[in-house]
Amino acid sequence: MDYKNLLKQQKEFFNSNATRDISWRVEQLKQVKQLVIENETALLNALEADLNKPAQEAWTTELSYITGDVDHVLKHLKKWSKPRKVKTPIVAFPGKSFIQPEPLGSVLVMGAWNYPVQLIFAPLVAVIAAGNCAVIKPSDLAPAVSAVIAELVPKYLDTNAFSVVEGAIPETTALLELPFDHIMYTGNGAVARIVMTAAAKHLTPVTLELGGKSPVYFDKSADMNIAAQRLAWGKWMNAGQTCIAPDYILTSKELVEPLVNALKDQISEMFSQDPATSDSYGRIVNQRHTERLSTYLDSGEVVHGGSFDIEKKYFEPTIVVNPELDSKLMSEEIFGPIFPIITIDNYLAAKELVVAREKPLAAYIFTKDKTQQKDWVNTISSGSQCVNDVIMFNAVPDLPFGGTGPSGMGQYSGKSGFDNFSHLKSVLKRPFLKDLPVRFAPYTNLKFKLLRKIR
Repeated sequence: MDYKNLLKQQKEFFNSNATRDISWRVEQLKQVKQLVIENETALLNALEADLNKPAQEAWTTELSYITGDVDHVLKHLKKWSKPRKVKTPIVAFPGKSFIQPEPLGSVLVMGAWNYPVQLIFAPLVAVIAAGNCAVIKPSDLAPAVSAVIAELVPKYLDTNAFSVVEGAIPETTALLELPFDHIMYTGNGAVARIVMTAAAKHLTPVTLELGGKSPVYFDKSADMNIAAQRLAWGKWMNAGQTCIAPDYILTSKELVEPLVNALKDQISEMFSQDPATSDSYGRIVNQRHTERLSTYLDSGEVVHGGSFDIEKKYFEPTIVVNPELDSKLMSEEIFGPIFPIITIDNYLAAKELVVAREKPLAAYIFTKDKTQQKDWVNTISSGSQCVNDVIMFNAVPDLPFGGTGPSGMGQYSGKSGFDNFSHLKSVLKRPFLKDLPVRFAPYTNLKFKLLRKIR
């Protein structure tokens, strides 16, 4: 495929101003929803093939997420697109000041393999809402989903504005050489650095949704059973392959054993005594990642699980107590079903440990102590947070989603997504009325005094 010519044709279509029409955007957004609804079985089958995702989990975290996102955007799109009035200072009187959102152009959307439907179409919804074109690059590590997306997008969306490019490193490298107007990448920090380096050649802005080690602080005031259920759901959903999954728990020594027992009960409740036979438990994306996870068990005490089958891409829900803080388990993002628990003396010690590490994509606290809750929210820097739950901020469409520092840059979801893929253009509009002479040369002491007063 001639990617250079593909981008050229997209930009020509964009310059025709067709995408600025709100009705065009609305139609494309409705088509995204129809694509998901009418092809639910094909998408669910592809997710099962790539990740062994249970249908309910796949529908909840991927398909219904997209249709709900479309509904929310359609409800607010006209308002978001309108000029936004701002106050005009006296020095610019008479005049009117406003912010005019305008689309950027052609956006490269690079998806990830762990949620291969959601992480293509959620950014795409925001890209369309803002009035852009897009080249869509699904992850080659989820080949079944990639093939379905490549087949369906041309059938539902305007082919003048949207194209799908399948492939691996060569195709991605070729696309990154082109002067897109924005690049949206979801994945890991190593590839993000490659994306940023390529984007810098064209001064292309980027949105990076990365990951990190999302901490959990757990204290004695938390409801053990409710907390354990929420933690187990968030950790072992998608076999732990979730960028905002709780990565490790910090708690006091006396709480370790009851917390481990509560988590074990939840594993049995959700995935049976043998998760390998459960229809509700997924698989690791490939053998390489399964083998990677197996190397994380060298540090700490495995108190539950620990079995794996590299050939079958199976890794049991696993709990490890007190691994070394400089071990691979505690220095790299786990992105799998291993849950470390670290003992700490108190809340301040937990906070000190978290602050000393790179800023995570999410941070969680389980406590009834409102002082600790407030302090955690105010002092722990992370992309998003939940108090007494995990991941569920992602179910609130008006909450921006995005990282900070090493966990990413830029945000999307709801209005933040619309703004992220728009240029918010500043406009001052004035009539032909005579201006005050204080503005113009020649400058005098009197003018200077008057100017200082009105400013």
